[in-house]
Amino acid sequence: MSTAHTRGRARTRTRRANGATLTEQAYRLLEERIVTLQLRPGEFLSEYALVSQLGLGRTPIREALQRLAREGLVLILPRKGILVAPADPEKQLLVLEVRRELERLLCRSAAKRATPEQLGRLRDIAKGMDVAAKANDDLAFMRLDRDLNLLVIEAAHNEYASRAMRLLQGLSRRFWYQHYQSAADLPHCARLHAAQARAIADRNPDKAAQTCDALMDYVETFTRAAADV
Repeated sequence: MSTAHTRGRARTRTRRANGATLTEQAYRLLEERIVTLQLRPGEFLSEYALVSQLGLGRTPIREALQRLAREGLVLILPRKGILVAPADPEKQLLVLEVRRELERLLCRSAAKRATPEQLGRLRDIAKGMDVAAKANDDLAFMRLDRDLNLLVIEAAHNEYASRAMRLLQGLSRRFWYQHYQSAADLPHCARLHAAQARAIADRNPDKAAQTCDALMDYVETFTRAAADV
């Protein structure tokens, strides 16, 4: 194989890697803005405006929006535009039915399969949750919650459960952020997350499942209070 051809393939791989990185960056920025209600339910979005605001190209913005649409956070309406999906409190209880079972499975699996590096990250997240609980820091909690969710998915090494869970997480975090000030005890919830992270880090599948159930019980109580159903 010629040197020129090898360099050409390397450049192609670099472009693909950079493209994936930019798409992930666009996704994370948009997902956080939607979850934290900077982009509110029912608001129409402009690709052009998002390109200008985020300083990213149209391709990563468009790919990020398509991913958000698959996760139910935006609606892509032909000939109308892109709409931040409305929030439906009653449907959140249906999300929790599925999430409870998946999360228990993922926590047990992560306790068995996590790598030493992942175990260290779980302990770091647990410490961060303790700090967020003491400071009642909502944004730090939200970011740690997202990191914990993604880490548990990664550590469980079950691609099928992981795909399903990814579709539920953004909806759950947005509902939390929308209602936590009126219906939630953020420090208590942060401590429940810390306990879950530590149980997984201790490689204790049964305790990981128990802490998961305790967290889901609290989240369901919160959801019912917020939805008033």
